[in-house]
Amino acid sequence: MRRVVTILAVSAALVQAAERPNILLIFLDNVGYGDLGCYGNREVKTPHMDRLAAEGVRCTEFYIGSPSCSPSRGAILTGRHPVRNGLNYQLSSDEGGGREGLPRSEKILPQYLKPLGYTCGAFGKWNIGFSPGLRPTERGFDEFLGHKSGNIHYFKHLYHGQNDLRRGTEPVDLRGQYSTDLFADAAMDFMQRHHAKPWFVYLPFNAVHYVGAHNCEPGEKVEWQVPAKYLALYGCPPDEAGQRKRFRAVLTALDDAIGRVLAKLDELRLRERTIVWCISDNGAFMLKDRGLEVQSNQPLRDGGVTTYEGGVRVPAIVRWPGRFKAGSVCREMLSSLDVLPMAVAAAGGALPADRALDGRDPTATLAGESPSPHKALHWVWDQGRKQQWRAMREGRLKIVRRADNEPWQLYDVRADPGETRDLAAEQPGTVARLNGTFQQWLLSVKRDAKSQ
Repeated sequence: MRRVVTILAVSAALVQAAERPNILLIFLDNVGYGDLGCYGNREVKTPHMDRLAAEGVRCTEFYIGSPSCSPSRGAILTGRHPVRNGLNYQLSSDEGGGREGLPRSEKILPQYLKPLGYTCGAFGKWNIGFSPGLRPTERGFDEFLGHKSGNIHYFKHLYHGQNDLRRGTEPVDLRGQYSTDLFADAAMDFMQRHHAKPWFVYLPFNAVHYVGAHNCEPGEKVEWQVPAKYLALYGCPPDEAGQRKRFRAVLTALDDAIGRVLAKLDELRLRERTIVWCISDNGAFMLKDRGLEVQSNQPLRDGGVTTYEGGVRVPAIVRWPGRFKAGSVCREMLSSLDVLPMAVAAAGGALPADRALDGRDPTATLAGESPSPHKALHWVWDQGRKQQWRAMREGRLKIVRRADNEPWQLYDVRADPGETRDLAAEQPGTVARLNGTFQQWLLSVKRDAKSQ
């Protein structure tokens, strides 16, 4: 009798695990709010992301945790603000001799999902620390193929002159394979091998990040790197000199890879059982030779590494068949911090009692059943002494400044998403109230961070 009860219990657990949704988190690199067709760009070819939006929910007021790569990634994986989780800076090229990265005390998404029966894989850009104890396969991921640092060479996988590609924790030489395809193929292979059990795939592409000269070989031309077949889609030769056209081809190559991953879900008959997120890690950089000439955050102001809307409001699409209405638009204020609470809840898990989360489960909001779960969102980002970006959005109002010794600017971002009319002089009382709220929040988060 005891054996029968045990068998039944195991069977019930297996059935319960099978009913848990797979989770595919696609994280784009520096794709701007105005870069995609489904966000109004008529000059690019992004049919697969456009179709994903038509099949799911397109968010118009979705914000990232930070306007820079490393803290943005730490925020989405922990559900905690960068000030709170201890990674509120961009990793240096040598990661501070191994001292930099998301602290080991932080718990990331696969560590919540593995106890619930999930197999977890990460494929692409890591960039939150790769010293012992900080690497993906030491933080809950069963498999990893990707690069440990920042904006690698798309074909040679170089970062500051060195091969940055790793399988697990070991270097791997796959020179010649286009990184966008490499990461998509690895994710598809993982999904194929683990299709019978619930899985979590974190797919952080390095596309469409520009490639700096320090990641090219001596004498090599610095340009947007892409296979010739994607240039041909725009009527361009392999040696096309126009960087705007080359960028569009890079974006279309990314879109094509995402399309192949989504097609794999259909082939495996997993579409109905898979939550798909597609989010950019920050706005496009509106900096010379780094996006200004070719990308778009329209109709928003400025771009990455600032806390104007163009730096922190990003394209975000989510598809959950049977739960979210296809072709719907969510105009509520949401955050990348919300991905972890939603994923854990969907998997049947419980949120931690030993640490504060800044994210909130947005499921009901995305389903059109409730307003935003956030009263306010906050940003703190330092780019040297002269660039101390601060911002807070509460409802339709937003305060922003680029240094602590500068006055706050005030915008109604619902009526003025381009932040063209500063209302601070007209509404000093509102500015004072919002400043007080921001300072109380910052003090509380810093106090919590010190106690960890």
